[in-house]
Amino acid sequence: QLVESGGGLVQAGGSLRLSCAASGSIRSINRMAWYRRAPGKERELVAAINSLRTTNYADSVKGRFTISRDNAKNTVYLQMTSLQPEDTAVYFCNVGGTNSNYRQFEAWGQGTQVTVSS
Repeated sequence: QLVESGGGLVQAGGSLRLSCAASGSIRSINRMAWYRRAPGKERELVAAINSLRTTNYADSVKGRFTISRDNAKNTVYLQMTSLQPEDTAVYFCNVGGTNSNYRQFEAWGQGTQVTVSS
């Protein structure tokens, strides 16, 4: 189960921090990522981080967004700065790993709305 928090309404140039906590019978988490879906557009990858803390970002957010993780809390964060109206979207976290039965799993958060006003 993934629980997201931190979305909201912010003015252009502002900042928000999203959090996504994973719970359940988790043995290990490999990849953690954030996706977003803007109105009328397809879902796109925003940022991802693996177990070695290697990160990758969409070109549109490089230099503005930072993804990080806290393995002790099974939580992934997305720090968003210099937000622009085009960042308005529903943001979803995505987590992949291995459960206590040594089976791989992939889970999606419920989504959190981020709205940036101009």
